[in-house]
Amino acid sequence: QVSVLYFARSAELAGLRCETLSVPRQITSLQLWEEIVKVHPRLAVIRDQVVFAVRQEYVLLGDQLLLLQPGDEVAIIPPISGG
Repeated sequence: QVSVLYFARSAELAGLRCETLSVPRQITSLQLWEEIVKVHPRLAVIRDQVVFAVRQEYVLLGDQLLLLQPGDEVAIIPPISGG
């Protein structure tokens, strides 16, 4: 189980700021995104803009293998606008 934190637009779409999800310990970042979208289908609209932070390190969606530990934090970070 990992803690998923939602920020900005992702929190609006998911309808919450954090939750705990059960996911495989070894999973690619893209597979993790797909697992989250199964729970919150509205998040699919920001797929091409989102970045993960896993244990406070940025991870792009793709084939990168993540080795998750119970209690790890996964933050969903949509693009930040402003200047």
